[in-house]
Amino acid sequence: MNRRRFLQSSGAAVGAHALGARFSDPRQTRLAVPNRQQLAWQDAELGLFVHFGVNTFSDREWGLGNEDPGSFDPARLDAAQWARAAKAGGFRYMVLTAKHHDGFCLWPSRLTTHSVASSPWRGGRGDVVREFSDAARAEGLRVGFYLSPWDRHAPSYGAGRAYDDFYIGQLTELLTQYGSIAEVWFDGANGEGPNGRRQAYDWERIHATVRRLQPDALMFSDAGPDIRWIGNERGLAGEPNWCPVQPALVPVPGLDGPGIIEALQHGNPDGTVWRPAEADVSIRPGWFWHRAEDEGVKSVDELLELYQASVGRGGNLLLNVPPTTDGLFHETDVRRLAGFGERVRNLFAEDLAAGATLHRTREGAELELRGPVTFDLVLLAEEIARGQTVARYRVEAWTNDAWTVLSRGATIGHKRIDRCAPVTAARVRVVVEDAVGPVRLALVGLFHSPA
Repeated sequence: MNRRRFLQSSGAAVGAHALGARFSDPRQTRLAVPNRQQLAWQDAELGLFVHFGVNTFSDREWGLGNEDPGSFDPARLDAAQWARAAKAGGFRYMVLTAKHHDGFCLWPSRLTTHSVASSPWRGGRGDVVREFSDAARAEGLRVGFYLSPWDRHAPSYGAGRAYDDFYIGQLTELLTQYGSIAEVWFDGANGEGPNGRRQAYDWERIHATVRRLQPDALMFSDAGPDIRWIGNERGLAGEPNWCPVQPALVPVPGLDGPGIIEALQHGNPDGTVWRPAEADVSIRPGWFWHRAEDEGVKSVDELLELYQASVGRGGNLLLNVPPTTDGLFHETDVRRLAGFGERVRNLFAEDLAAGATLHRTREGAELELRGPVTFDLVLLAEEIARGQTVARYRVEAWTNDAWTVLSRGATIGHKRIDRCAPVTAARVRVVVEDAVGPVRLALVGLFHSPA
């Protein structure tokens, strides 16, 4: 890869640390940049996935499509509890499995009887999607839906245009009856339907429908077009993790082959399209609730590690928390979410670099702190509204009359969190070793982990 080096020439000290290190460069390069909705989505950082449906009652991960709607009867369903737990954890948007592969709809779809309207829940007059949407918005959270393109129940699945029309009809119901939608979540699952056939999905028509009905919504899949899958279900962003991509490398969802997972994991510094990564993972071993997994809920420490390996590498974290057969988040999951939210808030409560004098240097930025501080976390951010350019950097502190390397990394992007051994210093610098365009750091923050 031919990579030119773009580093800022030396300059005088600039004002307070609040705006971070800001670089300019008279040379202009053609960089992919995010749109307004993508910027807002990346600022949100944390989303909560909610896997719920007949699988919850059949104790399956993938339903067969022949489940009895009468099995769905969450006697204590409380979407407000879900939203409160998400808010306590610091999550800013929620995505509901409105329909999983089994084809059971959590809303009373007019296009099928395989829905909550055929269940005993709320006397057949319930609408999980409505309760979910209202509860999320009441807590100030953005709303997203997952509508599986694979439907193991629909008789028309695998019949071509007939199923296309059916799927677009259900998508239209979700996008026209529940207010503003922030994210529409697709995957490439493409197994056999009840007739033993597979469906060739009309992604062009699907994407056009979302654009027409919810122009501000972002679409997720391994092929975007707005947000890409990170390439694993472990919640781990790549190193490096570029937001730009070359769309031709992963043209449609569900592809498998050489180079695809690498493209999803890492993006492409020369990419022509901005497509940031979302890292999905479940708080439990499975995606739906299973009583046998009640002792397998991730600890607060494990959730914090996931945060640093996703948000801390420039991606978003989509953490799945599945309701039980009662329709509630399990008390263990609720405690873990609250503990995680508290840990993150405490961790970043005080920026020890606040009020520092910031100098531009030939290769990055140097902070003169108001006095020696002890820290073990470094937070970096680029001004991604103008593109992502840092390809390799290191962070150093002036100790014992010399610069000591604290951490090294590849990309920075929206946010980079580096851990280091506790160090006390009054001078810290970021040295950009390689970049693909003008370097514009938006933030250099220093933090100390609470005891």
